[in-house]
Amino acid sequence: MDLQIKQNLQQGVEQLALNLTQKQIDQLSYLLSQLLKWNKTYNLTAITEADEALKLHLLDSLAIVPYWTFRKTLDVGTGPGFPGLPLAIALPELEFHLLDSNSKKIRFIRQQIHELGLTNVTPHHARVEAFQSEVYDCVVSRAFASLKDMLQMTQHLVAQDGCWMAMKGEYLPSELEEIPKWAKEVNTYRLSVPKLNAKRCIIQLAQRND
Repeated sequence: MDLQIKQNLQQGVEQLALNLTQKQIDQLSYLLSQLLKWNKTYNLTAITEADEALKLHLLDSLAIVPYWTFRKTLDVGTGPGFPGLPLAIALPELEFHLLDSNSKKIRFIRQQIHELGLTNVTPHHARVEAFQSEVYDCVVSRAFASLKDMLQMTQHLVAQDGCWMAMKGEYLPSELEEIPKWAKEVNTYRLSVPKLNAKRCIIQLAQRND
């Protein structure tokens, strides 16, 4: 991994005010290098430049760490493991399950779990509609689907007192107007991703109890 990219990663972590160890920084750096290496053969992501992958995959994922207190999270449509793998590296005391229907991407995730020695990650190869599992404290998605579709497709996977965390670009009230009547917006957090000149937010949703 290019020294400049490593320095940019370190600076990004500091800007996000994350208290990560050198081991965690090294794990994140290794994950990024492996993503770029595998991508040349398996086409895991449309992002091929290291600097762009750092911003749009690693730092974008790490920007939500301060909002994470959920014991057991399901990352739906995780792709090659984002935000699930960076969250798992940054929060080793919490449990993460990563779901995707693409076998190549799940193979990549399995290999990274092994090479990084992660004990808090479980990959699942399945379509979300067909995925039957125990329920989770949180379902997170990043550019997976509209809010309406995400809620409807994953309702069976969220605990009664659990929530959804939807990673989005610009906050669009019109998208929230389309969500099912049984769901509600709990909070919206504006995110600032280091070195990324684009709007980002994470929308927290839950089931109505009224």
